Amino acid sequence: MSIFGKPKYSTVRVKKKDIPTGLWTKCPESGEIIFNKELEQNWMVVPKSGYHFPLKARRRVELLIDEGTFEEFDADLVSGDPLEFKDSKPYPQRLTQAQQKTGEKDAVICGMGELEGLPVSLAVMDFSFIGASMGSVVGEKITRAIERGLQNKCPVIVVCASGGARMQEGILSLMQMAKTSAALKRLSDAGLPYIAVLTNPTMAGVMASFASLGDVIMAEPKALIGFAGPRVIKETTQQDLPPGFQTSEFLIEHGLIDQIVHRHDMKPRIATLLRAFGGHGAE
Repeated sequence: MSIFGKPKYSTVRVKKKDIPTGLWTKCPESGEIIFNKELEQNWMVVPKSGYHFPLKARRRVELLIDEGTFEEFDADLVSGDPLEFKDSKPYPQRLTQAQQKTGEKDAVICGMGELEGLPVSLAVMDFSFIGASMGSVVGEKITRAIERGLQNKCPVIVVCASGGARMQEGILSLMQMAKTSAALKRLSDAGLPYIAVLTNPTMAGVMASFASLGDVIMAEPKALIGFAGPRVIKETTQQDLPPGFQTSEFLIEHGLIDQIVHRHDMKPRIATLLRAFGGHGAE
């Protein structure tokens, strides 16, 4: 019998408790775990890393527009199905599912309101609605928002977020590029300012039209901005892309946007610019 015996340990079985889901979010940049309620109270910005998560369109309106001053327009516009398009599911079914998921009729909210007391016509795109793809309703509502600014002689602000044109509407979707651009030309001829705010992501037909036509083009930090995606460009050119390609930081370095603005600073920065424009536009 050995003098020194191996100690015996009792086996402890730990039962895994059910951990509630949907309470925490992991920052993709720093790995930080943040309580969802805290994240929402901070306008979907991670406090330590400053990473900007997508912000729903109505929350964005709350962020930018003075409380109690926003009046929504064209809320009941809905897309038809002129091409009777069907991919993995019919287009009307896809629209219905997006409407039920988001509570919105389409991918943009438009209206009039005051920003630090200054009247503005505002359009805000919502990426959660079919990737904020630009179909006939999105183009029409943004065009009306621009014309509303022209009618009321006030600045126009469009907060952009989109994967591009809505393929289910074919050429009708692509025509929105020309329609919105023509409306902005009329706004410019009237001497009224237009500010484009680019968020993550702003791509394709939206970036190739009204998103790139602002008198001032500002973007949130590290937003993906471009026409075709990095993978498509790399496969087409057969070249490695530079670090940070198509981010806000890359674009400002190459002179394609004017400012990178933290979400918390967006409202006062826009107000400062509008006052520099004379409040109601250039004379």
